[in-house]
Amino acid sequence: MLQQLINGISLGAIYALIALGYTMIYGVLRFINFAHGDVFMVGSYVGYYTATQWVRQFFPIGSWESTVLVFLISMLACAALGATIEFLAYRPLRARPKLTVLITAIGVSLFLEYTGQLVFTPNPRVFPPIIANHPIIQTRSLTLDTVEVVVIGVSLVLMLLLRIIVMRTKIGTAMRAVSYNMQAASLMGINISRVITFTFLVGSALAGAGGVLYGREYPSIDPLMGILPGLKAFVAAVLGGIGNIPGAALGGLIIGLVETFIGGTALSTYRDAIAFGILIAILVFKPSGLLGKREVEKV
Repeated sequence: MLQQLINGISLGAIYALIALGYTMIYGVLRFINFAHGDVFMVGSYVGYYTATQWVRQFFPIGSWESTVLVFLISMLACAALGATIEFLAYRPLRARPKLTVLITAIGVSLFLEYTGQLVFTPNPRVFPPIIANHPIIQTRSLTLDTVEVVVIGVSLVLMLLLRIIVMRTKIGTAMRAVSYNMQAASLMGINISRVITFTFLVGSALAGAGGVLYGREYPSIDPLMGILPGLKAFVAAVLGGIGNIPGAALGGLIIGLVETFIGGTALSTYRDAIAFGILIAILVFKPSGLLGKREVEKV
């Protein structure tokens, strides 16, 4: 039971990092960026090539220097990718109906997936051991290793930094203002485009970190790997309350725990279906999510 709990928290932390990108972008622009899961995939591949073809020339794989560099480069690459997607695909459609933007997001997702197959090839690759794995606690019923500790620790640190950025900085205040009322924020002199670009930068960087952690925890990566984790992270964001940052973290943790505990039972074959069953249930019984607030919308 305790082993499953640790595994679930580790998986849930990765889902939470991806879900934060969904919820931040929705909070500012009120649309779902379905290409976010594929940014997560790109983060894994950037980490893979950084570790295998560049960093290893200077530091041995598994050292703290190589690990930090892999994380930084993956996060920077995904941040640049997210900002580029926003500038080229979403900014020209900002005044268009939300359905137009949603269809565009699906198109960007497919573009990244098939471009990934062209560039990276469809063959799965084994992610390098950038985090040296050693048992910290090992008993007959429990094994806690360094990879799980790093996954949970890095996720917590990144979520704490995001909380500080949103609640304690000038750009974070601008993000909250734009999320509350974009037109009023614009009238108060806030640069809306700058805030939106920053939101994509931060959300995509978190997805890049999640891609590296996922690659180390589940070592096989491929160009379509972002589909299922991305959808589950979306479920986590909706479960916690789409647009609510603590809610996304809570939703990711719950989805990770549920998936892990179901995986250890006779229902393991249906664990993906159960995750989406949670989505249906939350939309039927509490559409605002666990921590979300009910909003009145004029039609």
